[in-house]
Amino acid sequence: MALTPGTRQLLREVASWGVVAVIGVAALTHFETLKTGAERMLGLPTPADIADAQRAQRPAQPGGKTASLGSIVEIEAEKNGHFNTEADINGRPIEVMIDTGATMVALSYEDAERAGLMLNDKDFTRAVSTANGVARVAPVTLDRVSIGSITVRDVPAAVAERGRLKTSLLGMSFLSRLSRFDMRSGRLVLQQ
Repeated sequence: MALTPGTRQLLREVASWGVVAVIGVAALTHFETLKTGAERMLGLPTPADIADAQRAQRPAQPGGKTASLGSIVEIEAEKNGHFNTEADINGRPIEVMIDTGATMVALSYEDAERAGLMLNDKDFTRAVSTANGVARVAPVTLDRVSIGSITVRDVPAAVAERGRLKTSLLGMSFLSRLSRFDMRSGRLVLQQ
């Protein structure tokens, strides 16, 4: 039995619409998976990223706030104009001041101990020029430095001698590894 050209055309259209229906049902069934995949491909934050950012959101010292979304972190300036926040250094929370004028991450001796670095006098092998004169420091490499959702690994740093540095500084050895950092309306924006 031979089919007429009109019947063949009708069967092709029925088959095409059947394929469209199957694709539609599959898309509806896997909508959330497809949506998350599309968001990741476009670089948009997924619901999981937003939830992680909300869990990672931590206030800094009073007056300063840190908020993160995806790989962007915003830090509000404190009343004195400084950007202070809590960084996770080697898995331990350390209060830091972000300092674009500092060449490296500089940890106080006490914060270095909190971050699991055990140093002795012979480790202080370098002399650096600071605003307060020349100081001896111990060069180290930090396994991991995180602020909110941003994490940088193997960060060169220096540890100041005991009592020589009051606040640890997050300097350019961390900041230069980001894709950007800038100030907007009293907020410091960091992006990985």
